[in-house]
Amino acid sequence: MDTSFLELRCKEVVNVVDGRRLGHIIDVVFNLESGYLQGVVVPGEKNFWNVFKNSPELFIPLCQIVKVGEDAVLVELFSNNPPNQPTAYISGASRKKK
Repeated sequence: MDTSFLELRCKEVVNVVDGRRLGHIIDVVFNLESGYLQGVVVPGEKNFWNVFKNSPELFIPLCQIVKVGEDAVLVELFSNNPPNQPTAYISGASRKKK
């Protein structure tokens, strides 16, 4: 299945471990040397108190994406990451460019 970034960013990202909605994809990360997709970025958690602030973003590695469906992207994020799995991490509000 081929898809574009415009189609991908319209899909909701859902964690299959706890059923949490993580938001829509806001960015994709590529390795320029190899040309491979490394993962996707979704917005950080929003709540009533930080609705107007820039919250950190959540990077989800490609190996933790379980399924890309018609309406949603299913990811597997554990609170206690199992061994041999790269972890999803929260990046700062301003990402460094190399």
